Amino acid sequence: MEMEGNRTARVEARIAPEALAVIKRAAEMQGRSVSDFVVSAAYDTAKRAIEEARIVRLSLADQRAFVQALLDPPPPGEGLTKAAADHRRLIEGRR
Repeated sequence: MEMEGNRTARVEARIAPEALAVIKRAAEMQGRSVSDFVVSAAYDTAKRAIEEARIVRLSLADQRAFVQALLDPPPPGEGLTKAAADHRRLIEGRR
């Protein structure tokens, strides 16, 4: 586990006896305490959930539309044209 710092915080949870028995057994099989096993599993799951939330998944139709927009982009709208002109004036004004 790649946790930072040495500080700890207490987390409490209610758990069904059957689930606790399974967790205890798994922790024993790995030679770990129940607390260490649970914290490690929660930490790994949390990191995986965060990483998966960063991934954008597109349907095949959406993938094709995205690629088509990259290969043949629509002409810039009025707002983008104005922003580009403002940017050019700002950059050229600094020289």
